[in-house]
Amino acid sequence: MVPPLHRFLRILIYGLCLAGSVGSATESSYQDRYRILGEELRQTLPQIDPALIQELDRLQAEVEEALRLRKAVEKELSGVESARGLVKHAKNHWIRKAEKNLAQATARLEEARSREEREQAREEMAKWEQNRQAGEDALKERQARWEAVKDEEPRIKKELEMARAQVEAARTRLMKATADEQIRSLVEREDLDGKLAAFVALHAATPQALDAYAALSTGHRDRLERLFADESLLIQMAVADGPGKNRYGPAMEIYETIQASSDQASSGILQRLAVAISLEHAEPRKQRNAKAAENAPAMVDPVARYLSYEQAFLHGELDPNFEGRSVWELRFVVNGEEPDEIAAWGRQMLWNYRPDHILNKDHRWRYVMLVRTDVPYGSQDNKYDREDLQFFQNILMNGGVCGRRAFIGRFILRSFGVPTIARPSPGHGALARWTPDGWVVCLGPKWGLGHTHGRYGKDLNFLASAHARELGDSYLQVKRGHWIGDVMGEPRSWGLIRQKRSPEFWNRVALYTQRRLIEDANMQALAAVGEAFGEKDETEHIPSMEDAQLSRPSAEVTSSAGRGIQVQADAFLPLDEKFLKIKRMPSVLGGTQLLHPRQGASEAFLVPVTVPETGIYELRARVVTPSWQQKLRISVNGSKQEASLPLPHTVGLWEMTEPVSLQLEEGAQVLQLFPQTDGKPKGFAIHAITLHPASGKKSL
Repeated sequence: MVPPLHRFLRILIYGLCLAGSVGSATESSYQDRYRILGEELRQTLPQIDPALIQELDRLQAEVEEALRLRKAVEKELSGVESARGLVKHAKNHWIRKAEKNLAQATARLEEARSREEREQAREEMAKWEQNRQAGEDALKERQARWEAVKDEEPRIKKELEMARAQVEAARTRLMKATADEQIRSLVEREDLDGKLAAFVALHAATPQALDAYAALSTGHRDRLERLFADESLLIQMAVADGPGKNRYGPAMEIYETIQASSDQASSGILQRLAVAISLEHAEPRKQRNAKAAENAPAMVDPVARYLSYEQAFLHGELDPNFEGRSVWELRFVVNGEEPDEIAAWGRQMLWNYRPDHILNKDHRWRYVMLVRTDVPYGSQDNKYDREDLQFFQNILMNGGVCGRRAFIGRFILRSFGVPTIARPSPGHGALARWTPDGWVVCLGPKWGLGHTHGRYGKDLNFLASAHARELGDSYLQVKRGHWIGDVMGEPRSWGLIRQKRSPEFWNRVALYTQRRLIEDANMQALAAVGEAFGEKDETEHIPSMEDAQLSRPSAEVTSSAGRGIQVQADAFLPLDEKFLKIKRMPSVLGGTQLLHPRQGASEAFLVPVTVPETGIYELRARVVTPSWQQKLRISVNGSKQEASLPLPHTVGLWEMTEPVSLQLEEGAQVLQLFPQTDGKPKGFAIHAITLHPASGKKSL
């Protein structure tokens, strides 16, 4: 990291050089520039034939009428489904619960030994008898209501199908109309991009806010001048949807500080990374520290975040596809709340404990498979969260329900530089992620049943933007439609699905151009891969690295160091060949490691050793554990006498266990290792065991 004094000097020199190239700051206000540039653009942009505008307005009215009819039919169907649901609730919940509690109260009455116990039981019986009667009365009313409407359900569903088809047909007609040559000649035009991006910055930030920022100091004004003189940077920012809270001044401040802090940030992926961090952290972001870390920074340091990702990239620690990420995609990498050292821990933890998830050839589950294999469902253990551990470390330790699982899934993806977004649906936390084949939902229901935080609203609006952006420079047609809409004073519309207001002319052009590009490229939404996993601990199919299953080694792997013995995981064998969940995989320590996964908690394994001479030996194991309260029971040659080896909670890092003493006879011996926990299945990985003579000690 660059020392603070050197960083300051770099910033100063960089700023002076840029200021010299731009010239002295003008004295005109940003309000004047906004007005003048807007007038210039409105005069430069060709006028659209009024007849075409009128036709597009007519087609938009058709779309809105079709949407209104669809909504009315959806409401009618919702009433039918609600009537059916109320009947099921009365039968399966209300009455059933009353009968269950009534039976329990009756049993307590029969078992009562005192007058007070009998009275309490009778009161409970009366209460639940009354509740059951209320449920039965409600069921009669609800059943009657359901009988009155159930025959209408087929008709309503057919009408809904037709209404949806009408919406699609109306949108298709409008989409084709927006491909008129007059419109395409404008949205395909490149020569105005710089001026349009400058106007977008003035418009989004507001001239008043820019004037206020510039008035803070000469340095602030000079910084804005350098930004507005950098056409390519303005375009980058505009294409990536601008800085958080439209704070262009702070975004430029972060960007220039990054440039002064690194010699690598001026081009390629690292320049795009610098822009993404500048945009995403222009509005300061709170940092989620361990509760015990009272002196930790309250906010994420954007420059430190850049430097941490730069170092990880240059050291080859990030996903192989990271170098091809756009500024927009990188925003969904760098926007996390985790401290940078915790992101580094996430990478190291996964390489240590589950390298098979990093090597997974199924990109949909690469990295994030950890959620399925090692984050148990349930919140009952969250009370054991440790204050000295950070939030994501505690999730790995104690599991969680859908929200915590989605949180750690997105965290581990960001740690490896993979774009990911929160995509909750009613009652569920969820996540979606980038893959080489497109964005996919890993936790939660399919696309169309969730929403995203921020500008896009419904998840399909986000997906449409993601799809169109994959088309490269063609996507600029969409942005130019939005930008021209800004010039014309239109409110920005970000999607076609369930927005608060119908898009006006140029935003309509932008969104239907986006739809046309997607359809022309035949881009389809990927199927969700975690729909059945939202509330489950395991699923039937868990894809993994090829050849990761444990197989019998060709030879024993034992080495001697003096009188000591080391046995590598290559030599470990399953106690029972029918157990196949124990896995052997490459290890960052070299060679291979043995994984005893959480789903294989009942599986034991054997360690063959050759003992040079009879005596007491101290046994240690090099292990990595994601959670706590684990140990190994160790016996020799199947003896009933066992030693207990506690496994430390390593929080995903490699550690040596404390020693345990064993009496071993000279010659070939077999150690049997039986994993034990506190009753809940937990996993661990082991790389080797070591045995050293322990003179003067008694065996266990």
